Amino acid sequence: MEPRPELARAGGSSPRAPAAPRARGGHTEANVTGGGPAGNEQLTSITGTILLVLLALIGVTIVRIGQLLWLHLFVGLLLIGPVTLKMASTGYRFARYYIHDPAYRRKGPPEILLRLIAPIIVLTTVVVFASGVVLLFVGPADRGQLVLIHKVSFIVWGVFMAVHVLGHLPHMPASMRAARRASPGLPGQQPGAAGRWIAIASALVGGLVLAVVLIPDFAAWTGHTVVLHHRH
Repeated sequence: MEPRPELARAGGSSPRAPAAPRARGGHTEANVTGGGPAGNEQLTSITGTILLVLLALIGVTIVRIGQLLWLHLFVGLLLIGPVTLKMASTGYRFARYYIHDPAYRRKGPPEILLRLIAPIIVLTTVVVFASGVVLLFVGPADRGQLVLIHKVSFIVWGVFMAVHVLGHLPHMPASMRAARRASPGLPGQQPGAAGRWIAIASALVGGLVLAVVLIPDFAAWTGHTVVLHHRH
């Protein structure tokens, strides 16, 4: 007696039914956590571009610090999110390379000059932002040597950051093309695109929330803007 077609189709499809959710789940996980070295490079490039825009704005506030101190404080706090993400993405690449991850070993290390200045950039980054946050809380009356530390560390940081940007300049066009291809909704996305955009959005929102929450602490400084402008 031959099996009925309905039963044959049902019997043939039943073993494959559980496989579909696993495939979809794996695809979702790849969209969030995948990408490997190429995805890490895209994340670093996009974050670096955002930082360049915000740092240019910081530069404008420095030129007109007497009138734009409030904006300097706000953007400085906003930068903490993207700066942290940039340090995390580059630090992750270093770590994966030096623990001999095959994909990152094939990608190769950064240029020797960039590796040499990396510790200086990390150290001065921490000093610049830590001293800035401490200054915000202690206020202008008790600033002591903190202003000098903040200024000197910012200058050193700026010099080495310029070298860092120039070192990446030859690869920037390719990185920007890859970043555009990683935009949500575009075909040909690499694995991990969703996760990268979630990380970038979280960094920006985190910095924005921090800046907004601390706006009331700006008053101690903005009330002394004219005095500080003439003294420094």
